[in-house]
Amino acid sequence: MLERSAPGKVILCGEHSVVYGRPAIAVPVAGLRARAQIEPARGGLRIVAADLGEEFWLRDAPVEQPLAALARLTLEHLTAAEPDARLTVHSELPIAAGLGSGAAVSVAVARALVAFLGHELGAKAVSTLAYEVEKIHHGTPSGIDNTVIAWEQPVYFVKGAAPEVFTVSAPFWLLIANSGIPSLTREAVQGVRQRRDAERACYTAYFARMGQLADAARQTISAGDITALGPLLDENHTLLRQLGVSLPALDRLVASARAAGALGAKLTGGGMGGNVIALVCVERKAAVAEALRQAGAVQVWETLVKEDGLPPRH
Repeated sequence: MLERSAPGKVILCGEHSVVYGRPAIAVPVAGLRARAQIEPARGGLRIVAADLGEEFWLRDAPVEQPLAALARLTLEHLTAAEPDARLTVHSELPIAAGLGSGAAVSVAVARALVAFLGHELGAKAVSTLAYEVEKIHHGTPSGIDNTVIAWEQPVYFVKGAAPEVFTVSAPFWLLIANSGIPSLTREAVQGVRQRRDAERACYTAYFARMGQLADAARQTISAGDITALGPLLDENHTLLRQLGVSLPALDRLVASARAAGALGAKLTGGGMGGNVIALVCVERKAAVAEALRQAGAVQVWETLVKEDGLPPRH
């Protein structure tokens, strides 16, 4: 049996504004992964979505079934015939939580299928395949999820431009707190678009400032000035509230993290649910995690953001 995997992701700065051409920064969450296992079988390609309790033949799947769509796109890209195989997908990432679950599954499946067929694809090609499936999940995605997950390194991203992997001079800890409220990115993006169409000048100013925060965050991370990153996250959360994508439950988690000693905190991803991230020093990590649980987080994960200089892992 052959296995390939892909990490989750969180956006540090720039969600929503990235849809409108502003920069954003995202980092991989290496400890939470989607995994795809593939082994020889008979009768065509059988796809098993283990976490959802679903399985089906590729030939019978609807056009917009995400796993089937990814498999068909990959085979078309390789000009390869459908293999006789069983492809099983598992994910540690919660669905609809802003952690890039859909993109992680797509990248893991593409990597597994490509390897099973004896081919190799770079991160750019895998990201492009995953982006097509992101359209099924999210309607008009920015492309940041599939990019950071396929490269599996911190990425500075501007829609339509080549992603830039950048230096993390000093590692830093993030806590990720799951509110337990599903976050539907498609609906959040559509809502922001409607409000932006009604108040174009105001929202253009919000997006411009969020882009400035992303640029400043990249500079502080590259310089190793992690303490200065905290206020940038705080201001980004304030702007996301003004965009209308926060909720009282998310604001409560953010406030609790800050009160417990986080350097900064914000919602991450589409909003309207999902996750909050908190930047913490190692000495306050346990206290902030407990404060997040007390404030209603159903799960709290931690991830160390660092530059290891390695290519994407299998």
